[in-house]
Amino acid sequence: MTARPTVVVTRRLPSVVEDELAQDFDARLNRDDRPLGTAGLQEALRSADALLCTVTDRISAEVLAAEPLRTRMLANFGVGFNHIDTAAAQARGIAVSNTPDVLTEATADIAMTLLLMVSRRAGEGERHIRCGAWTGWRPTHMLGTQVSGKTLGLIGMGRIARAVAKRAHHGFGMKVIFHDPFPPSPADAAALGAEPRDGLEQVLEEADFVSLHCPATPETRHLMNRERLARMRRSAFLINTARGDIVDEAALVEALADGTIAGAALDVYEREPQVSPELLAMENVVLFPHLGSATHETRIAMGRRALENLRLFFSGAALRDRVV
Repeated sequence: MTARPTVVVTRRLPSVVEDELAQDFDARLNRDDRPLGTAGLQEALRSADALLCTVTDRISAEVLAAEPLRTRMLANFGVGFNHIDTAAAQARGIAVSNTPDVLTEATADIAMTLLLMVSRRAGEGERHIRCGAWTGWRPTHMLGTQVSGKTLGLIGMGRIARAVAKRAHHGFGMKVIFHDPFPPSPADAAALGAEPRDGLEQVLEEADFVSLHCPATPETRHLMNRERLARMRRSAFLINTARGDIVDEAALVEALADGTIAGAALDVYEREPQVSPELLAMENVVLFPHLGSATHETRIAMGRRALENLRLFFSGAALRDRVV
């Protein structure tokens, strides 16, 4: 009887996914749910046929230099894979897959949640209640910014951005503008009520809300720097559900402190899980702990997509979600 492939699972997954994984593979689960770190990841590469890894695993060229190398596949639990040195993986003959599509709706929901919270000062208001400071309704208390009818600017127009555009335009009557070097067809954009702009700067200058939806690449690192934040309206808000290092966090702190922009709402951070102490102290910021795909339905679907990729790989079939 042929031995089942060994798969190291680097973090806890929904129990239904772990159970299904154990049916087809020799699954080594992370019961403590602690990051493996460099040494733990290298040991996994030496001892397992595949890793089912997550965004918390920094799989660098150093990690991938482990010897003797046994691992032949990295099944990433997530759509983003900037935490994996894909060039080093390719050089070592390791396949890499991800889990696109299944987290689109959940992440779009979070983007709209952040937008609504920061515009209506919802986080600030809840803290106001909890600390016992509220003395009752009054006409000028904690006034926010209306969302309906305002302009939403999308940086990137992939699956998640399109889902946000649909919610914003059809649900809240927002004008939607976007910039993407690879835009959707005019017909697809029109169906979302979205108008293209030739440059990123045009979006920043026109939008009341700017929502980031571009991948993390060397080119997009610190895309939102001091100069680009200064192009936004002083009444505008920045929303980030993409990747943390797209925003220069130090520049964002300055922009929020001096009134360059009105506020920000973040689900991801440049040095995650570390968050700038200055952001923690600001009332005009909403901070989420990377909740974009955090629904039962989505995380199970992501796990099953990663499991499907493992099954395809070890059966010799083509990977539909292959990155490398």
